[in-house]
Amino acid sequence: MFSVAQLTAKDNVMTENNMTDNQPTLQVITASTRNGRSGPLVADWFLNYARKNAQFIIEPIDLAAISLPMYNEPRHPRLKQYEYDHTKAWSAIVNRADAFVIVTPEYNYFAPPALINALDYLSHEWAYKPVGFVSYGGISGGTRSVQSVKPLLTTLQMVPLPVAVSIPFFNQYIKADSGTFDPGEIQEKAAEAMLNELLRWAKALKPLRA
Repeated sequence: MFSVAQLTAKDNVMTENNMTDNQPTLQVITASTRNGRSGPLVADWFLNYARKNAQFIIEPIDLAAISLPMYNEPRHPRLKQYEYDHTKAWSAIVNRADAFVIVTPEYNYFAPPALINALDYLSHEWAYKPVGFVSYGGISGGTRSVQSVKPLLTTLQMVPLPVAVSIPFFNQYIKADSGTFDPGEIQEKAAEAMLNELLRWAKALKPLRA
């Protein structure tokens, strides 16, 4: 995963407005930040597949590395009058994306607090961009986490896609010998379908961000 400094520096060479017809920028956000998390394993699997798919410029975003404090800006994010450097850096990162995939577990039938906090920091930077999900967990495959966050996404004028990757009982796909994650062909097909939809929506929504 890139550090905050590396991600912010990228803003000098790649911004939202330079999306080409063939390669918009897709940010893959790892939502879990706790010690002992499995999110990076799941994210790495999806990132590798997305790179092979080759439809997007791929940026991995780890909220643990971003390390935002609990929302503390004195002004509403719709004003874009940010006081703190961590908010300005986060704004620059999110602003250059054309689409997102959120890799998320489920906490008490809900999304991770770090994800909600990261979303709340900004407003305009999220708007008119599609978002897909790779969710993982027990019997529900993290789908309740996805459903819980969708009202917030639509309030931010994002477009959450119904096409998603949901991985139930995900621990069985972690290989004991290598520590890698591989949920198999069925989930790869789901990932391909989601990436295809993200590309369509990213292109369709671009004029609304002009």
